[in-house]
Amino acid sequence: MAIVVVMIGVMITAVDTTIVVLALPEIERSLHVVLDSVIWVVIGYLLVITLLATQVGRLGDMFGRVRMYEAGFVVFIVGSALCALAWDEASIVAFRLLQGVGGALVTANSGAIIADLFPRERRGRAYGYNGIGFSLGAVLGILLGGAIVTYVSWRWIFWINVPIGLVGVGLALRLLHDRGAREGHRLDVVGMVTLGLGLFGVLWAVTKLATTDLTAELLGYLVGGVVLIGMFLLVERRTAEPMLDLSLFTVPSMTPSLLASLFQGLANYAVLFLVIMYLQGSRGLSPIHASLLLIPGYLVGAAIGPAAGRLADRFAPVLPATVGLGIQVVALFIYAHLSLSTGLWLVVVGSIVNGLGASSFFPANSSAVMKASPPAAFGISSGMLRTFANVGMVFSFSMAILIASRSISRKLAFAIFVGSTSLRPEDARAFTSGLHAAFYTSMGLMALAAVLSATRATTFPAMRRRR
Repeated sequence: MAIVVVMIGVMITAVDTTIVVLALPEIERSLHVVLDSVIWVVIGYLLVITLLATQVGRLGDMFGRVRMYEAGFVVFIVGSALCALAWDEASIVAFRLLQGVGGALVTANSGAIIADLFPRERRGRAYGYNGIGFSLGAVLGILLGGAIVTYVSWRWIFWINVPIGLVGVGLALRLLHDRGAREGHRLDVVGMVTLGLGLFGVLWAVTKLATTDLTAELLGYLVGGVVLIGMFLLVERRTAEPMLDLSLFTVPSMTPSLLASLFQGLANYAVLFLVIMYLQGSRGLSPIHASLLLIPGYLVGAAIGPAAGRLADRFAPVLPATVGLGIQVVALFIYAHLSLSTGLWLVVVGSIVNGLGASSFFPANSSAVMKASPPAAFGISSGMLRTFANVGMVFSFSMAILIASRSISRKLAFAIFVGSTSLRPEDARAFTSGLHAAFYTSMGLMALAAVLSATRATTFPAMRRRR
């Protein structure tokens, strides 16, 4: 029952990764949001989770992981209700940021709670069941989002989180209890601010480049962001309790596990955008019909996750994690061969292969990070894993737009993704060629993640012998 409660938390945050994408056209029209700002409804949420993941994980180490997890539910519910009441562009983005605070508390502490509840030899299976929560959340986001946006109102995609969240809070209060030892920590405010401003500067510039040409102002944001990220690394080296605990990188297998998560997020999250852009732009499908074709992949992912987790428990996590990344390379290769005459069944095949690979990677990689982590640092290790994955995810969209739009205007490519327009037949072929380049780029990044994952093969046998 405890793992069911954790799954609900993961599910409710996963719902918002797909349900909001389907609602972007209606949000844009209803609240009169500028086209190149509407994507911040998606990216702003991810950016907040990225910035807060390690810090709220540290709060879990300090005050109790279950307590912070339950607080995350409450904040997420409040943020969802306010999003449903939003009245303009600024309010919807601001309330999504608040929702992201709740999402950070839930996702960063869920991995640590599992590590507390389950012994090392059973964590992979537990993370596999946790993956079911994500896959089911993504499916519910597509089904409910499509129906709600089409037949009711986009505001109900946020209202629906309220009853689910209340059930989750009630179950968490009844069934979850803190077991890990409390640790005294201080928050790294300077590190959080420098990284936050640095990521925002780079992300703002790259996102704007998706719709406009490079200007001196955008170059300033880009350079300033890079400088601040460099300052963040210097701050972390001199801080007693840094936001990113650099000492954890000396633990065998920790660095390749985190970097594999980073590059997997950068390559894989772009797939959702790219495939939807192909289906909506090149093939003229509506957002809901485009998203329905991706459901088989999420269902396969839900079925495979626990089995992949058991493999990670029985053998070293490196095997299912690396094989999963290799399978995702195959999925990207399939997507890279989509054309205007390709049967839509090939999109379904690609989604199934991708779901198989992703569900092999996630539980094994999560298990690898938590097995390598000292018990006193479960919260911050779980938060670091979420941070690295989300850094890849927040930059994934801009990378996809910039590469895919090489054959048409970036503003038109942006509108295609949002779902507010579709291509004329004469432009569709050129745009599809641009999408191929983006898929091949993602293939290279996914292959790099697989290589990083494979380097752990020499560390896990040694770790097992020491135990």
